Amino acid sequence: MSVQTKTHLLLAGVAAGGTIGAVLMGAGAPVASAAPRCSDVEVVFARGTDEPVGVGREGQAFIDSLKGNLKGKTVGVYAVDYPASHEFIQATAGATDAAAHVQLTTSTCPNTKIVLGGYSQGAAVIDGITGDPARLFGLGQPMPPEVADHVAAVVVFGNPLNRFGGPLTELSPLYGAKTLDLCNGADPVCSPGDDRPAHSQYVEAGLTGQGAAFAADRVRSFVPPGV
Repeated sequence: MSVQTKTHLLLAGVAAGGTIGAVLMGAGAPVASAAPRCSDVEVVFARGTDEPVGVGREGQAFIDSLKGNLKGKTVGVYAVDYPASHEFIQATAGATDAAAHVQLTTSTCPNTKIVLGGYSQGAAVIDGITGDPARLFGLGQPMPPEVADHVAAVVVFGNPLNRFGGPLTELSPLYGAKTLDLCNGADPVCSPGDDRPAHSQYVEAGLTGQGAAFAADRVRSFVPPGV
């Protein structure tokens, strides 16, 4: 399937309310997850539609750049477990899984600095666990407020929420100030533009590196509670 076709299908799902509605309703109570090892930094990243299991191309580029900016720090990586398919209703599993892992990390590794990230449909997963329900059509189910004290940075790429309510920086009282919401030019998933190839060029445009630099700066200055 071509990038253009995938982008068109993603837009169709978003326009129908599939992505936003499904994801924002999915961040409920935590579910069981393997206890994380306590690293200095834990990156929780949700890949985009149709990307293979893992963090995806954009997520890997972001993480590699972040590690390069944080030499001497241990950086753990958690790939959000969800289908990332065109059945957008299944993205609720991503929101639930991400919230569970983040909350488990805060309880078992309270000194670990958490970085949240997502690309495309994965960005919408992150919206659902960090946004204010009152600003997200009443559909968001964010994590408990105290979790925000452990999150150093949030970076999202190609975020569909921009087409509906605005950037996450404006729609999240708890996370907005520590968030970078990046849209690649006229990427139609996150802007009114129609440059469909732009949606698959976040790495080439240098935006994953920009996001990593932002997150690294936040990590260096961030102090978790009790430290």
